[in-house]
Amino acid sequence: MTKIEYLRDKANSLPSVPGVYMMKDREGNIIYVGKSKKLKNRVTSYFVGSHHSSKTARMVSLAADFDYIVCKSEIEALTLENVLIKKHSPKYNVRLKDAKSYPYIKVTNEEYPKLFVTRERRGDKASYYGPYKGTSEAYGALDTVMRIFSLASCKRIFPRDIGKERPCLYKEMGRCIAPCTGKVSSAEYKSLVKCAEWVLSGNVRETREMLRADMEAASEQMEFERAAVLRDSIKSLDALCERQKVVADEKISRDVFALFTSELDGALAVLSIRNGALINKNEFILSEKEDITPDDVISIIVDYYDNSGNPPREIMLDFELNGEDTALLSEYLSLNTKYKVQIKFPERGDGRALCELARKNAEESARQYRLEGEREDKNVKRLAELLGIKTPSRIEAYDISNVGDESICASMVVFRNGKLKKSDYRLFNIKTTLGRDDYGSMREVLTRRLSHIGDGTQSLGEAPDLILLDGGDAHVGVGRAVLSELSLDISLFGMVKDEYHKTRAITDGRREISIAREMNVYALIYKLQEEAHRFAVKSSMGQKTKSLVRSSLEKIDGIGEKKAKLLLKNMRLDELKEADVDRLASIKGISLKNAQSIYDYYHKNEGE
Repeated sequence: MTKIEYLRDKANSLPSVPGVYMMKDREGNIIYVGKSKKLKNRVTSYFVGSHHSSKTARMVSLAADFDYIVCKSEIEALTLENVLIKKHSPKYNVRLKDAKSYPYIKVTNEEYPKLFVTRERRGDKASYYGPYKGTSEAYGALDTVMRIFSLASCKRIFPRDIGKERPCLYKEMGRCIAPCTGKVSSAEYKSLVKCAEWVLSGNVRETREMLRADMEAASEQMEFERAAVLRDSIKSLDALCERQKVVADEKISRDVFALFTSELDGALAVLSIRNGALINKNEFILSEKEDITPDDVISIIVDYYDNSGNPPREIMLDFELNGEDTALLSEYLSLNTKYKVQIKFPERGDGRALCELARKNAEESARQYRLEGEREDKNVKRLAELLGIKTPSRIEAYDISNVGDESICASMVVFRNGKLKKSDYRLFNIKTTLGRDDYGSMREVLTRRLSHIGDGTQSLGEAPDLILLDGGDAHVGVGRAVLSELSLDISLFGMVKDEYHKTRAITDGRREISIAREMNVYALIYKLQEEAHRFAVKSSMGQKTKSLVRSSLEKIDGIGEKKAKLLLKNMRLDELKEADVDRLASIKGISLKNAQSIYDYYHKNEGE
C-alpha cells in the first residue's frame, strides 16, 4: 500500500463532524493545521486527485500521517485551530509575520493607573491599545495623550510615593498634574486616564466636551493656570483629530482589511477607524505569498484580533468570503463582545474607498519588503564573491557574552533569504565550559548546535550555508575543528573587530579579507555582528539580573534558592514588595511563616 492509499483509507474512516486535523511529516513534526465542519470530507480531499494548488501539493507530498481532534462545533474547531497554530507554527499555515512583536500601549488597572508601551499582551486586567506599526507610532500616541491630559510619566508608584519627594520639573512646565503632591485623588486621576483611553480608542468627541466643561469651570473659579492647561489640551486634541480624520461621519467605527498577493509578495493591511478618525494603520508581511485560501483569511483575521483585542462592530473586507465562512467569522469575533460583529464587503461609497486605500497600503508594504530583500540579496552575493563561496541562503552568526564568570551564554542569529529570521534565533547557556573561556564556550555551542543537523528539529535541523563567528583566527580554528569532528562541509569565517570594537575585516583563519571599501557588505556584516552581540548580551544580563534578584530574596529568613526561584516564577520583584501576606501565602510552596517574613522584610521601615 502506498503512502497516499494509506492516508486516503485513514481519512475515509473519519467521522463527518466538526474538528481539527494536523498533518505530520516523517519525523512527526506538524506541518499544517486545519479545521473543518466535516472532518471526513475535508481530509479525504487532500488525497484524491491532483487538483491542488502548488503550496497544498507540496504539503501533501511531505505528509506521512495526520492526527485529528473532534470538536462540538465549527466555532470550537476554529478556536482550537488558532491555539494549535500558535503552539506549533506549522510550515504550511499562512501566518502574520512577526505579529507578536508589534507594540501596544498598556493601561494598568491600579489606583493610579500607569500608561506605557509594551510588546507583550498578558491575560491581566489591564487595557491594551494597538498593535501599532512600530515603536515610534506607539510612543508618539502615548506622548500625545500624556501631554494632553498631564499624566505622570515618572517611575513613582502612587499612592505609595505621595509626599516622599518634591514634584519634578514636569509640574512646573504644566506637563504633569503631579499626583505626588497628594492633591490629586485617585478618582480624579482615573478620570483623566479614562479620557486618554477614549482618545486611544478614537472616541474624541466626548473627551473634548469634558475638557471644555472643565476649562469653563476652572475659569469661573478663577483657576486660570489650570484653565490655560486645559485650553492647550483641547487645541492638541483638535490638531490630532484633524490629522486623523478620514471620513465625515463621526459615528463610524470599523476596521478595514485588504489583502495583496502576487508571485513575489504578500501583505495584509488593516486600517483602524474610530469615530470617523483613522487612529492606526498596520501592514503585515505574510509568511507565504501564494495560494491564500478562505481558511487562511479567516485564520489571519482571528490571529490579528487574538493579538490586538476585541474588534469593532463593523469589519470591512476587500476580498470575498462565502456565506458560511462569513457567518463563522462573525460568530467567532462576537464571542467575547457584547455586540454582533458584522462582516461587510463594500462595493461603493466611503467603504469601497477605504478598502482601496487599505489595498494600496498592502501593495506598497509588500513592494518595500521586496525591495529591501533584493538589496540584501545583492549584498549577500557580493559577500559570497569576496569569500569565494557559493551564495548562501542561510547565514548563522554567533557571539559569546560573559557577565563575570557566571551567566555565560552564546547567541545564534539567523539571516535567511535576505532577512533576519528572528523565529530561528537561539540562545545557548554554557553548561560544560568553566569560567571565561571564549574558545571553549564557542566549541561547546557549535558542537551542540551542529549536532542537530538532519534530526528534524525545527530550525536547528536545517544546515547553515555560512557560519560567521564574532572573533579572529583562533575562533575560526575552533569552529573548523568542530566541523571536522562532525564531518560537516560548511563555510565558516570570523568577523574581526579593531581596537575600537568596530568591524574591520573577515578572516578565514589564515588571512584577512578587507571589507572596508565594500560599504554595503560592511553594513551587512556589521548588522549581523551587532545583532548577535545584542542578543547575547541581552540574555546574559537578564540571567545576571535574575541571579542578583534571587540572591536578594535569599537574604530573607527562611527563603533559599529554591523558594526564591518559586517566588519569581509567580510574581515580579516589584509585585512581591507590594503584596500582602495572604497573597504571598497563596503561592504553592510558600508557607504563612515565609509570607510574613517576606512582608516584614520589605515593610520594616514603614511608619518610622
